[in-house]
Amino acid sequence: MNTVLLASNRGPVSFTLADDGALTMRRGGGGMVSGLSEVAKDTNVLWVCAALSDGDRSAVRLAPSGRLDQAGYDTGPVRMLDIPPATFHRAYNAVANSTLWFVNHLLYDIPNSPQFDMRFRREWESYQDYNAAFALALAEEAAHGARVMIQDYHLTLAPAMLRVERPDLRIAHFSHTPWAPPEYFSLLPDDISAELLSGILGADHAGFLATRWASAFMDCCETLLGAQVDRVERTVAYEGRTTRIGVHALGVDGDALWARALEPDVESHMTALRERVGDRKLIVRIDRTELSKNIVRGLSAYKQFLTDHPEWHGKVVHLAFAYPSRHDLPEYREYTAAVQRCAKEIEDVFGGEDWDPLILNVDDDYARSLAAYRMADVLLVNPIRDGMNLVAKEGPILSPHCALVLSREAGAAAELGADALLVNPYDVSGTANALHEALMLPEEERAKRGTRLRAAATALPPSRWFADQLAALER
Repeated sequence: MNTVLLASNRGPVSFTLADDGALTMRRGGGGMVSGLSEVAKDTNVLWVCAALSDGDRSAVRLAPSGRLDQAGYDTGPVRMLDIPPATFHRAYNAVANSTLWFVNHLLYDIPNSPQFDMRFRREWESYQDYNAAFALALAEEAAHGARVMIQDYHLTLAPAMLRVERPDLRIAHFSHTPWAPPEYFSLLPDDISAELLSGILGADHAGFLATRWASAFMDCCETLLGAQVDRVERTVAYEGRTTRIGVHALGVDGDALWARALEPDVESHMTALRERVGDRKLIVRIDRTELSKNIVRGLSAYKQFLTDHPEWHGKVVHLAFAYPSRHDLPEYREYTAAVQRCAKEIEDVFGGEDWDPLILNVDDDYARSLAAYRMADVLLVNPIRDGMNLVAKEGPILSPHCALVLSREAGAAAELGADALLVNPYDVSGTANALHEALMLPEEERAKRGTRLRAAATALPPSRWFADQLAALER
């Protein structure tokens, strides 16, 4: 049976190191692990990932070549790479999260940033070294003709690096983020933008979550590399090789989500939330405090909604779950503080003894998030830019009567837009109007839209998403 190698920054398992030196292993989360659970039944999978913590590094050092064959679960064996912490930090924080994420989500404050100086060049060398470590490990592990699935913006250089070492392999790369148009991608230094694009073009198949992101990548290849692009066949020819471009939208395993949402801890959270909010209508948002998620404008829209519609005072509550993200980056710490300031303004202006207009939670609690989904009358998903956004798909699955207010800049808008209330994420007034329209949507219309939203959200669950990419790689 042919082995599939999967490479990603974060792996399917993680380790915690206790004070007495004992290691505890737990399963990683996310759609990727869920997808592999199904795929692994028919496929031999080896997962190559980075050691992210002291516990992970301790586990690697106890294992031959970092190969954690005892990891078990249904994801198969795991090889963790003990990349030097300083190299990892520069590659992950300074380049992947502070540069590539910012470029592809259009997040820069252009008059002030970016600034690519000598310090950045040193950080870029670490990003190259990080990708080279993955390429070397994959080259060592892969049998002749094996299929390799490389994931996301952390590993854009690895396909071309691996191609040099092992031209016999079938290599795919998948981007879970949006892709910037050429005029924005060209903010990067010319040599670095070329290295990133040609890095992905080292793959036989380059996958994206939505057609618009695939199109933007092809536009960058044509404009910045001078590559030959066939938009009908979705191919990019460059330096004697041709890479096929694929679009693979990621959906939700509805049955698995419902099974988790019916667990007792979720039911108890629903009881607690209902005691707090009574029979008021609920506007829900669930996000990380990530700059691209646009939480501050969402709160500002709710504030304007309350200002414009005093008839809703005392009759609606906004549950805003904004879980911490990337707090080792100063921009993210300030953004979290801005979210909290905006929330306090709403509470100060509109709150009273018998009504809390806003409940803001910043501590991560998955069971509570599922409870909020099930209770939602309106789900607000208004990112500045998002590769897909699974929140927009999970909410309608768990709340049949939920109206979806969705940013047109989310990848999910391509599938869900016809039955959502689409908004311009920068238009606070327009978002406020959409919240009111969503609350006023008749029950019959909610039900019709909800049925179609659930069908679209579950059409491509993680297992099929992964299998479709393997099939495309074979072609």
